[in-house]
Amino acid sequence: MRRISFFAIFMAIFALAAWAADVNKEMNSAADVMKDMTSNKQVPTSLLDQSKCIAVLPDVTKAGLGIGGKHGNGVVSCRTSSGWSAPAFISITGGSVGFQAGVAKQDVILLMNEQGAQQLRSGKWDMGAEAVAAGPTGGAEATTAWTAPVLSYTRSSGAYAGANLAGSKISADEDMIHNQYGKSTTFTNVLDGQVKPEASAQPFMSALGQVAQK
Repeated sequence: MRRISFFAIFMAIFALAAWAADVNKEMNSAADVMKDMTSNKQVPTSLLDQSKCIAVLPDVTKAGLGIGGKHGNGVVSCRTSSGWSAPAFISITGGSVGFQAGVAKQDVILLMNEQGAQQLRSGKWDMGAEAVAAGPTGGAEATTAWTAPVLSYTRSSGAYAGANLAGSKISADEDMIHNQYGKSTTFTNVLDGQVKPEASAQPFMSALGQVAQK
């Protein structure tokens, strides 16, 4: 009996350590993508400063033959009265129809205006063609008529590339949120600034603070 209990405890500790490693990896990857994709002004500073929420999804996998699909995980932070919120965990899934063959990985940054931020808070958002647009690139003084709720930026490699995220679904990763912040914590609790960032979030929070005004 003791041997079984010891094994159960060992497996729980092992699972917790593996989860913590995954969280650290995801936060570090998101921080790297944020810094890399903004350092060359691919994402204009003026739009970063206007954003109400910013999502970063490293290594979104896109694969297909005839009908393509994508899946990835990432984090999102929103502006609050006291600065950027702790990062909440999200996933993106979706499909696209067309003649596509191969596998590609995309780093994705999503900038959301007030309308996008409100829709995000639902915790499950099907982004139609009117909801997301490829963001303009340029220097810090770039301007645009920001009408779509979401502006998307991608960095791609592989057999094909594309920035069309219409038809994708963004969902809150509630399991990750509960593991990180506690089972009573909701997606909107995090985005509204009601929880403090954990130590693992510091690389991402630091990168976010460097590229977008609080």
